Order: sequence, then C-alpha cells, then structure tokens
Amino acid sequence: MANHIYSRWAAPLASNALSATVELPGSKSLTNRELVLAAIASEPTTFAGALVSRDSSLMLDALVSLGSSVSGLGTTSPTVSPALLSGDAEVDCGLAGTVMRFVPPLATLSSGRITFDGDEGARRRPMGTTISSLKALGVKVEADEYSLPFTVVGTGSVEGGELTIDASSSSQFVSGLLLVAPRFKNGLTLRHSGENLPSLPHIEMTLECLRQRGVTVSSPEASVWRVEPGPVAGGFKQIEPDLSNAGPFLAAAMVAGGSVTIPGWPNTTTQVGNHFDGILQQMGAEIIRDERGLTITGTGVIHGIDIDLSVGGELAQVIAALAVLADSPSRITGIAHIRGHETDRLAAMATEINRIGGNCEETEDGWIITPSENLHAELWHTYEDHRMATAGAIIGLRVPGIEVENIETTSKTMPNFAGMWAEMLEAN
Repeated sequence: MANHIYSRWAAPLASNALSATVELPGSKSLTNRELVLAAIASEPTTFAGALVSRDSSLMLDALVSLGSSVSGLGTTSPTVSPALLSGDAEVDCGLAGTVMRFVPPLATLSSGRITFDGDEGARRRPMGTTISSLKALGVKVEADEYSLPFTVVGTGSVEGGELTIDASSSSQFVSGLLLVAPRFKNGLTLRHSGENLPSLPHIEMTLECLRQRGVTVSSPEASVWRVEPGPVAGGFKQIEPDLSNAGPFLAAAMVAGGSVTIPGWPNTTTQVGNHFDGILQQMGAEIIRDERGLTITGTGVIHGIDIDLSVGGELAQVIAALAVLADSPSRITGIAHIRGHETDRLAAMATEINRIGGNCEETEDGWIITPSENLHAELWHTYEDHRMATAGAIIGLRVPGIEVENIETTSKTMPNFAGMWAEMLEAN
C-alpha cells in the first residue's frame, strides 16, 4: 500500500433517522455465474438487471477473449452469443475471485494457450485447487506456483468423470468446475474432501443456475455433486438485486434509526445476503417483507451477537461493523476462509477497528468484538477490498471524523456506492 496514493472520503455522519428506498444493482454472484453459462449455451442469452461493475466487466472481457461475442457492453442488458476460441489469449482477472476461479475451467474447452493474471492482490489469493483440479482432469497447466499467473493449454475438450478436491478455502473452486461440467464429455462427479466447506449457499446457487438452464444436476450425498453432460439453454435471464450489497444500507437503518426499503427483494433466492433477514433481528432490527420489498427499521440501539457465519462470510464485515457500535460484546466465528479474499479480512478488520479505538480480538476463525467508549476520528484503510470500504462507511455514520481510504474500491461490485450512500442519507 505504500506505493499507492489513495483518495480520502469523509464518511458522513447520520444526523437524522432514515426514511429511504435504495435500488440495488444486480447480484455479482448471479451475474458472473450466468455469464459463464451463457458462454457455453446452445444459443445467445439476453440479460436484464445484470450488474455493471469492475468484476462483471472483467468477466465479460474474459468471455470475449475466449471467443464469445457480446452486444450491449456496459449496460444492464447485454446479450452474450456463445463461441469458443481457437487460439491464444490473455485474461485479466483483476481482483475478481469469480473470474480467476470460474474462467480457467472454461478455458479448457478452448484450443490454445490461455494465460491468467490479475492485480497484485490477486496473486496472493489461493489458486492451488483450481490448478491441481484441472491437471487431475488431464488438462495441461503451466504454473510456477499455485497462484496467478498461470497458463491453461486447452485442447477443445475434457473427458470429465470423477474428481476429488479440497475446497476448504473457497466454494468458488466447486462452482467453477460445476458450471462448465455440462460440456465435459462424461459430465462430472465432484467430491469435496476437506473438513470444512464455506459458503454452501453459493454452491446451491450454482446448481440452481444449471437447473434453470436445463442441466441435470444432483447431490447424491453431502459434499458430492453430479452434473450430467448435455446442452445448456440460452434465452432470457433476469438477475436479482445483490442482497449482500444490501448489507451496508440495512446496517445504516440500525445505526441511524429509521427505515430503509430495498425494492425487488426476492421471495425465494439462493443468495447468501438473504440471511441478513434473521441475523439483523438478533441485533435489534425489525424487518418486514411485503409488496414494497424488504424494509428494515432500527432504533439506533444495536445488540451484540454470538454467531457462526460459515454460511456466508461475505456478510461478516457488515456484522462486525455493527458489533463495533453495539451495546454488548459479539463473537463471530466460522469465517477463517475470508483470510483468502481480496485481503486477509480477519486481520484487516481487526486492525482497523483497533486503529479507531475499538476493541477487536482476531481469533483463528473470526473476531471477538467488545464495545468501546474510545472510538475516534481516524483514517480507515480498505486494503483494496470493497467490503472493508463499506464497513468503514457504516461505522462513520456514528463516529465523527472517520475517513475511508479509496472508497472507489467499491466499484468492484457497486460503482456508485458513495452516491447511493449520500442519497440514502438525504432522502429524509
């Protein structure tokens, strides 16, 4: 970080109880899964509500590099026409875990040398499972280490069959293989061998995306998934709002008091962010779901929580930010895997909470956060992590003088976060 000069964003204080409606962009997790499936479909796929952000742009660029054609780039309604490359290409993964874990299996269906690299931070993210699993499937992968950069040498086809991997560090390793498995000659029976498997809802999301495109999938036993070979349908895909990105706005109602409504909240969904409905009530919120969407109401009083968040580590930093402002201690566990995200999120969050006068103990798989009366103005570092940035914004609603370094990192999944935050606070 010493080699970069980042902007400082003065996190606005909440001066009034909220009364806002926040329209969220499309789900990053759904958008990038559906884009991969569009690249192997039997006909073009047209989207509505797709996310326009750095992560989704990197995915679209990757698909174009691998031979697909895309119309409507930069809009929420792109059309992807599938085709697979015969020739060499380079893929920029940026900091997008979905690109670096989903696209290499897709590259095995191309004929050529496909080189993957990304931002400096991406080279620190675990990639060993992707590299070793492709090699186990008979694909040639040129890599000096089990990290970016590396090159997939595709031959145009993969036999598939049975494969055992350890996906303890990320469920994305499972999803990346399952998404492309319909195009393997024998499909794929995939078994996870590790003790822990984080973010199971993300795997269910992948399976549901496959089912909706006519692919036969099953889970014959725990941590085993079967994808049958066969065609993948194209057509029309409506992308749900990103419920994980709802987290900061839901938290704002709890910190400032008042209400925030998220329109279009689905009645049923595989998104991990849906778990906010259930968790936040334990911390003092009231939540109502009706024809308007989901509405959260808070009083400004936040209760501590003891929770295992292994179901969804991407919710952790919102919960931790609320815990800093709570009236009793919190213990958050089950999230050791988020050390391998955009940054070591456990270490980063503990460092920043303590920097502003909070009391956060980093544990092996989470945090113990004790309320502190010593919170004070300070620069909140983001470590090029969008969820660190939004966590700083939440705390800044109550702690005067918090400045968030590099708020622009939110463009990874929410390009206009700062504007949306200001509109929410001004809506009253």
